[in-house]
Amino acid sequence: MAALASTFFASTPKLSHSSTANSIPKFSLAKSLYHFNRPNLIAPIVVSALRDKFVRDDSASELDSHNGLKKLVDSLFVLCASVALSASLFVADVDSASAFVVTTPRKLQSDELATVRLFQENTPSVVYITNLAARQDAFTLDVLEVPQGSGSGFVWDTDGHIVTNYHVIRGASDLKVTLADQSTYDAKVVGFDQDKDVAVLRIDAPKDKLRPIPIGVSADLLVGQKVYAIGNPFGLDHTLTTGVISGLRREISSAATGRPIQDVIQTDAAINPGNSGGPLLDSSGNLIGINTAIYSPSGASSGVGFSIPVDTVSGIVDQLVKFGKVTRPILGIKFAPDQSVEQLGVSGVLVLDAPANGPAGKAGLLPTKRDAYGRLILGDIITSVNGKKVTNGSDLYRILDQCKVGDKVIVEVLRGDHLEKIPVVLEPKPDET
Repeated sequence: MAALASTFFASTPKLSHSSTANSIPKFSLAKSLYHFNRPNLIAPIVVSALRDKFVRDDSASELDSHNGLKKLVDSLFVLCASVALSASLFVADVDSASAFVVTTPRKLQSDELATVRLFQENTPSVVYITNLAARQDAFTLDVLEVPQGSGSGFVWDTDGHIVTNYHVIRGASDLKVTLADQSTYDAKVVGFDQDKDVAVLRIDAPKDKLRPIPIGVSADLLVGQKVYAIGNPFGLDHTLTTGVISGLRREISSAATGRPIQDVIQTDAAINPGNSGGPLLDSSGNLIGINTAIYSPSGASSGVGFSIPVDTVSGIVDQLVKFGKVTRPILGIKFAPDQSVEQLGVSGVLVLDAPANGPAGKAGLLPTKRDAYGRLILGDIITSVNGKKVTNGSDLYRILDQCKVGDKVIVEVLRGDHLEKIPVVLEPKPDET
């Protein structure tokens, strides 16, 4: 058919403008194949050919028989060519015509490509954690497990250890971890550190599904460098937000114990409920912190987010993986709120209680008490530890974080109107022995 069509097109005589030029529409073959279907393409050609054959106006009837025969022959040529072309279109593969349609590829800037690559490479390391709690039905008295919260986490190693925030798993009767491929596993708690809001879980998943996140360093971070947060805000899995480091060496309080967490990273990358426990990455895709809290009156992102630095997290995770607990030294005291001490006009930490079996009680620190007449007798006020000034509870915690269990520290206290130096041997928490 295609050969016949080419023969007809090569031998077709010149047609008069009055009868055919205005009747046969002009087509661009590639364009018509792209924009129209085959019936819409063929119909005008066949109709025009048939119209030239059968429709005769008044002026044509006055022509002689020779001209009429010539027009008839021309019409037959056009009709045969149309049929041949129609058949070739039905037989030919139209996909070859679509090859001429060029789609311009999406052009991305170099920084956009780097961000896309960072997300694609690190997403398999981020997991979705569901916190399930046991609830008893009020009517049937059946015990059911219902979701009470969710958060994010990331793969620490190929042994199945998952790192997240402690407040993400607090109060859970059961935990579910969902990987990037949507496979879900039951998780067991390896250990947690309430003071630093860090927890380690473990799942029994194939090693080929576990991609540990690259561990970076947070000691050399600079304000202004780009950071990327990946998490599951509001249950929307694997969401990427970007920003910069807005501040360093911030201090926030642990959501569980109220103990201060030092050297926290401040960022303006959007961190919302559900981002907790997710990784904060640098521009190389290395972990530099765990997203843990936001400062917001409404509870949503306000451009002030906080991440626990990876240098702090690494030491805690290593202890939790090896021993299932973090051994942190304590003085063994209860102290008054900072505002109460300020009202007394003194600077330091006021000892409210020092149990006799604790480190401070054994060393002889005096607690606050009342005399026989009900009058309040202030206890010792700690003013320094190992020569480092203590003005509030945060200062005391910061100094103790630099010490180890078994260390002997010199505690300077204000007792009455004079200062005393008392040696104290630090001990671990009672529930960590």
